[in-house]
Amino acid sequence: MDLLSGTGTGPLWGMASRDLNATLLAWPPGHAVAEHANTEVDVLLVVLGGGGVVVIDQRKHALAPGHVLLVEKGSSRTIRAGADGLRYLSVHKRRGPLTVAPTPKAR
Repeated sequence: MDLLSGTGTGPLWGMASRDLNATLLAWPPGHAVAEHANTEVDVLLVVLGGGGVVVIDQRKHALAPGHVLLVEKGSSRTIRAGADGLRYLSVHKRRGPLTVAPTPKAR
């Protein structure tokens, strides 16, 4: 798979094995991914093109091609693409299927 070719925005490609999940994402200039926290797995971000900023637990990190960043589980993060957009690979341990649990009754 050539991770540098192809066009579009959002998730462009994905691959999963029994243990790993990898997703190629591309965002246009100025696009922001809303703040969120992943409580299940650490995530490795590998920047392939463009640039931007990721804020992890209120600490800013510049993103540029060739940069790698490890986001530990439980950390709050948001990503904003720079003037040239942002293209990166997100890799993490594969999670189990999502489940819906009943809400505990209030006492």
